[in-house]
Formats: sequence, C-alpha cells, structure tokens
Amino acid sequence: MSESRIRLAHGSGGVETLELLERLIFSKVDDALKKVGNGVGIDYPDDAAAIPLLSGEYLIVTVDAYTVNPPFFPGGNIGVLAASGSINDVLMMGGRPIAMLDSIVVEEGFPMNDLETIINSFIETLRSESVALIGGDFKVMPKGQIDRIVITTVGIGLAKRLIIDKPRPGDKIIVSDYVGDHGAVILLYQLGGDISRELIEKSRLRSDVKPLTRLMIPLIDKYGEYIHAARDPTRGGLAMALNDWARSTGTVIVVNEEDIPIRPEVSSYAGMLGIDPLYLASEGVAVLAVDPDVAEDVVNYIRGLGFENARIIGEVRESEKYRGYVLQKTVIGGFRILEPPRGDLVPRIC
Repeated sequence: MSESRIRLAHGSGGVETLELLERLIFSKVDDALKKVGNGVGIDYPDDAAAIPLLSGEYLIVTVDAYTVNPPFFPGGNIGVLAASGSINDVLMMGGRPIAMLDSIVVEEGFPMNDLETIINSFIETLRSESVALIGGDFKVMPKGQIDRIVITTVGIGLAKRLIIDKPRPGDKIIVSDYVGDHGAVILLYQLGGDISRELIEKSRLRSDVKPLTRLMIPLIDKYGEYIHAARDPTRGGLAMALNDWARSTGTVIVVNEEDIPIRPEVSSYAGMLGIDPLYLASEGVAVLAVDPDVAEDVVNYIRGLGFENARIIGEVRESEKYRGYVLQKTVIGGFRILEPPRGDLVPRIC
C-alpha cells in the first residue's frame, strides 16, 4: 500500500480497508495491548471485542460510525440502521445486547423534523429490543463541514460463550435470508434520477435493515456450541465475510451459486451495473459456519423462527492449493474464485 492520500475505497470494507488498518493500526499496537486478558480484541479483528469478567462471562463491546447516503431510504433510515447495526455486531459474537451509547453529529441547517424522525427510529429500535440507551453526545458542524448527519454508536452486551470466527473444515455455511437487499437499494438511490426511483417503486425492493435478536438469541441458546462463526455481511457483502473466514483460517470455502438466496431484482440491478450481488451489503442477515452434524436442524430451526429463506449454501474444506480462497460453483458446473471486493463499489452505504 503506497498511496499518499485516502480514497473512498479505503472505507468500503474491502481489501483496501484491511490494508489501511494493518498499516496504520494493527502493525503499530503491541500484541499484549491488542486484547484484555483472554478476551478478543484486534488480535482477531471482528465487528466487536470481548472482555473477560470475574463472573466467567464476557463483556461484548462494539463501536461503529454510520454515514449512509441517503439518510432516508426504502425500508428505514440512518437511525434504525445505527441501532440495528450495533445490536447485530454484539449478537454475532454470541452476546446478548443490553445497552448502547450514541454520538450524533449534524450539519447546520439539517431539517429538525428529519432529525426527530431519525432519533425516534433509533430509540424505537432500542425499545423493541429492550436495549437501554445509557449515554451519548450531540454536536453541530458548520454547513459544508459534514454531509448532513453521522451517528456513532457503542453497543454493549454479555456473553456466556463467545462465537469467534474460526470456521472448521466440514462446517456448513448457512445464510438466514436473501443477501444484498440493502446494498441494492442504496446503490440505486445513489445513482439518482427518475429511472432509479422507478425501478425501486416497481420492484418494491426495500432495505433488509433490522435487529437479528429474535434469530440469534434462540439460536445461541439452543445451538451455540455448534456455531463456529457468525457474521452479518454488511460492507463488502457475503463475499467479504467468506473471504475473511477463509483467509484467517487457511481453509477454502466452497459455495454453490444456485443455493445462494438473491432476489431476482437485486441480481438484475447488480448485473445491469456490472457489480457482483455478493459484494452488496445486507443489514438484516446472518451468515453462520455450523457443525455439519446439526446443520440441517439449524436451518429448520431458523425457518421456524420466521426466516423462511434460510438455507445451506456451501461448506468449509481443507485444501493446500486453494488455502485462503473462496470458490463459487457456478450453475453450469464450473468453479470461479470469489475474490474479496476492491474499490468503492457503493460508498457511504452504512
């Protein structure tokens, strides 16, 4: 990485983001300071960290800044996105969300009614999940010094058993729902114009943004010991989540194209714009690596919780030749390497 200036791609959640973090942060922090005790921190980068408690439980902590363009979109707004995103990050490490803090920075001139709507959505999402709002901060920036609104949240939870992203050979890869919905909606809106809005209205495509508490808490309680990795595929989409797992474990992950649930509208729009739908973000989907002995039971259980589109899409394998790669079996029977995303495919998506 030799760039002298920051590019949008550095914040996309793909390859450039990883390279930036390694150069500026991970390589400069002493190993002893990358985590607390026997917990999890940036020694094993995930969307949350775990701090061991004297009780034997773990305190789960996550922080995220949300800056979506536009702040209002079909299916939600930046308020419900910020609340849901941090709740889900706690859940994916095996935690039960209990509290949140927020920091809201707004541009001078931002409509008061819009701000109230966003905050109401944020608070209502926390209320629906019984997550306490225990603190925060609010600031206003002069017009032109920030683009409308940025919300930063700190999510807090408790876990009896951690889910650390370490898929094992033989594990089945499960997705809980259609992937790419949120990314497709934001992408179309960022294109702008009447054609994009008409496409969204005709298809009734909506962001999938939502908390995954009613999925993950029962799942953790019943099958927690069999879940070896869990991720909500936000920036970088399903492709980035799977590549992270394959790279960090030295395995190869093989997925079947025909088994991956993608709405026809999402596939069509992405293809029209030359973007792989597997690079598009989901904000209400869980991706799991599960012990093969219980994988079918887990899928049926997830469907019983109301996630009818849940399915097994592939598996984790050992391979010397393809260590660290994700392979996609195409509908015609061949294989292609599913690379991690590069560039700024959809900037300011979450």
